[in-house]
Amino acid sequence: MAIPIIMPRQGQSVESCLIGKWHKQVGDSVAAGDLLFTYETDKATFDETAKVSGTMLAIFAAEGDDVPCLQNVCVIGQPGDSFAQFDPRGGAAPATETLAAPAAAVAPVAAAPAAAVAVAPAAPSGPAGTPVIMPRQGQSVESCLIGKWHKQVGDAVAEGDLLFTYETDKATFDETAKVSGTMLAIFAAEGDDVPCLQNVCVIGQPGDSFAQFDPTGASAAVAPVTETVAPAAPAAVQTGSANAHIGTDLPAGALPEKISPRARALAEKSGADLRQATATGPQGRVISRDVEALIAAGKVSTGAVGTAFPAGLAGTGLGGAVSLQDLSAPTVPVAAATPAAAPIAVPAATPAAADEIRVEKHSNIRKVIARSMQASLSQMAQLTLNTSFDATDLLALRARLKKAGEKGLTAEMGFALAEKAPTINDLILFAVSRVLSRHPACNAHYDDEKMTYFSRVHLGVAVDTPRGLMVPTVFAADQMDLPTLATEVKAAAKACQTGTISPDALKGGTFTVTNLGSLGIETFTPVINPPQTCILGVNTIVTKVREVNGEVKVYQAIPLSLTFDHRALDGAPAARFLQDLVRVLENISLALMHG
Repeated sequence: MAIPIIMPRQGQSVESCLIGKWHKQVGDSVAAGDLLFTYETDKATFDETAKVSGTMLAIFAAEGDDVPCLQNVCVIGQPGDSFAQFDPRGGAAPATETLAAPAAAVAPVAAAPAAAVAVAPAAPSGPAGTPVIMPRQGQSVESCLIGKWHKQVGDAVAEGDLLFTYETDKATFDETAKVSGTMLAIFAAEGDDVPCLQNVCVIGQPGDSFAQFDPTGASAAVAPVTETVAPAAPAAVQTGSANAHIGTDLPAGALPEKISPRARALAEKSGADLRQATATGPQGRVISRDVEALIAAGKVSTGAVGTAFPAGLAGTGLGGAVSLQDLSAPTVPVAAATPAAAPIAVPAATPAAADEIRVEKHSNIRKVIARSMQASLSQMAQLTLNTSFDATDLLALRARLKKAGEKGLTAEMGFALAEKAPTINDLILFAVSRVLSRHPACNAHYDDEKMTYFSRVHLGVAVDTPRGLMVPTVFAADQMDLPTLATEVKAAAKACQTGTISPDALKGGTFTVTNLGSLGIETFTPVINPPQTCILGVNTIVTKVREVNGEVKVYQAIPLSLTFDHRALDGAPAARFLQDLVRVLENISLALMHG
């Protein structure tokens, strides 16, 4: 079966890429992992490697061509396979290079066994539909979870319609339709961990073929979607996670062949025994929810044991973990050692009681936040210092800027701050970016072996979103003037709110600021984002009094809460940073004069 190769999308803002050089030509033998072509964005050059083996059947773009992202650029298959249906210019336009193709523009799909599907015995043989792939959100993202399908098989689809929601380990995104038609097939179920750039569904006209796009190969025996399809037919083409399961009788040390990166990382962290995992991901792939099921079932081991024990061995450690002591103890079959427990009668819930609860599964983002915050609090020696600064100068500056803007002073006249007055948070972020350079231990990363100090301030800004807490990074904030910093922060916050933020923008921070002032919070204990060493909490405006020349004066103050990692720095250096920051904020007008 011929497989089309698309032009990858390197970031949300990239719409097309240039073909730099072809490393394979039509007729060449291709092995999985071979370099196919080099392509360029306006900022970087990338290599595209083969995911399948076969022969290069066709090339649809020449070196130097500007190709839209996600458009087919070549086809790999076996000599004689049809490929005309993948040509983005249509069958009438000759390919740049092609291997001798069969006479028919599209080869019919082989008939399916009669017993495979109850609706009809033959697969669709019309023109090919349009596959929709799992987008790649950032260079470090290898796979994404399907969160929710908003269209089902048989549904009409208009260009721009929301197809599905998907999640990385940091953010949630929406995928919309680029073409109109009918949803012909769905290849991944909600909760499935799907590799980036893999087909997840097909849109076309009733009767169009889609089996050639199924990454599992399970659609070859599926009936077509037609205008008069029965109500039960749509479910027949949802191949989703109906994959082969990995057994639990693997020998010691043997692991499943297909494990997602997130599942592997979670297993290494928790000690979960992957040999006992039941794969629910696409194509028999073990995904993070399978590892979570192992942890919940107590199928874990201590770090000293690893997997050097028979799969299924009952542990006596904390939470049922297998320990070194269990390895030296006589092996007793679990079934024989544990007598069947008598069933416990549980009173049925009354209808009234059932109405009082609502159960929702944790989103992927919520799980990530939970793991990160728990790890932060359990692995760090966190301590919070609280102080406040006299906000008289800061508030007076904002008032003057607003008044100047009302008078018509604009950026074209040289009054950028007057045209759009910065927020209190903008001014605090600006001050933080300038003070941190004098306190390197606060602008650093800590691990058990070393401290990493940064010459630039990469400022994390906590943003509350409907999907959960996100912390986008404003890189090199210390190099920005106040209007630029304010613009960058606003854009990052908006991207988080709308779910369009790139995962690459949610990492790399060296210091984080979180502001709960708008919610009336007077003091709190912010939690550090590892491996950073500090986080600053900003609180609401409060009224304070002080004695001046024997008189009691009232003034406006803003409390600050600095949490620092006592492993990385001591209390006095952290206090000196806070003291320095207060001094700058209380004289923010002068600080702005020096940039």
